[in-house]
Amino acid sequence: MKKVLFAVVISIFLISMYGCIALLAGGAAGAGTAVWLSDKLTQEFNAPYERTIDAAETALKSLKLGITKKTKEEEVTQLISKYTDGKEIWIDIRKITDNSTKVEVRVGVVSPDKIAAEKILSRIKRYL
Repeated sequence: MKKVLFAVVISIFLISMYGCIALLAGGAAGAGTAVWLSDKLTQEFNAPYERTIDAAETALKSLKLGITKKTKEEEVTQLISKYTDGKEIWIDIRKITDNSTKVEVRVGVVSPDKIAAEKILSRIKRYL
């Protein structure tokens, strides 16, 4: 049991380190690939906070998805929308540094829709 726990901890550490290396090595628009965790798609971008918010809003508009609620604070913004099938969309944008952000996209509560989340995140990348 200790070996399994140790292997899991080491794996998480290595994945975390890989993400940091990818962030440093990534291009101007994004770093690494999106990760599906806790029923949401997460990715870090090499883009300023305000630019990422604008990209997320533009992405939703380009998909003809209106923003039903926007909550903006100094270092985190949440956009809420409805997907074409009626599922609720949450986009959380967190400032990491002046030039990097973390975006989390979740579509649906009971049965989260990974494909829809990937479509939205892909569109956000396009506008960064």
